[in-house]
Amino acid sequence: MKKKQYFSKSYLLLIMAFFYLPIVYVVFFSFNDSKSLTNFTGFSFRWYEQMFANRTMMESIYYSVVIAVLATIISTIVGTVAAIGLSRSKRLIKETVSQVNNLSMLNPEIVTAIGLMLFFTSLNIPFGFWTLLLAHIIFCIPYVMLSITPKLRQLDENLAEAALDLGCTPFQALIKVIIPQIMPGIVSGALIAFTMSFDDFVISYFVTGPGINNISTYVYSSVKRINPSVNALSTIIVVAITLVLIIVNVVPLIRERKKKNETNY
Repeated sequence: MKKKQYFSKSYLLLIMAFFYLPIVYVVFFSFNDSKSLTNFTGFSFRWYEQMFANRTMMESIYYSVVIAVLATIISTIVGTVAAIGLSRSKRLIKETVSQVNNLSMLNPEIVTAIGLMLFFTSLNIPFGFWTLLLAHIIFCIPYVMLSITPKLRQLDENLAEAALDLGCTPFQALIKVIIPQIMPGIVSGALIAFTMSFDDFVISYFVTGPGINNISTYVYSSVKRINPSVNALSTIIVVAITLVLIIVNVVPLIRERKKKNETNY
């Protein structure tokens, strides 16, 4: 029994090391005084200063955030409305749309990227900010719908009708009754959409235009030459994500403790 526990713990440590040692390595060498990625010559904030002074890198961060936020908002609204409408549709339409929705997620990204590139080319749409934004909205919507659909299946079918009988208009029933019930699915779908958009490289690479780069495409263009500023950028992203995760997990615990203390008193 002890051998099995030792093996499982060792296996877990190896997996953790495999995932997190590269991140620690990047963070460590982001403070290196020289360009070397193997020899630490001294502690310095040199590459952070160069990162903030690099206009192209700052623009890539700006475009990544703006496109991710816009794509998240639009895809969440469209995906929520589509999922609600689909839940009230006939079985044949529901199954057909669901299969098409799942197909877009199972499709290799390279196929989706080439398809979107040919689609924009056939319509003579110039590649740039708007093609990048449209592409991100298109591939984010299925993930939003996938997150909301299970919540809609859990709803009582008579809930909307009861709201209408009590005097709500269809819009009020949607806003005040249905959406609050499926809010966890909407939030999780929005978070997935933001993550997918902010992290995407393959589709972005095929549909972006000159002068419009997100972080992924910028880092790819910097791989061919040594640029330690990328390590600094990666470190800031890792720190930001870690802080968000800590806040998201700690704040509910603090609230629960406060409620328990109030009930005890």
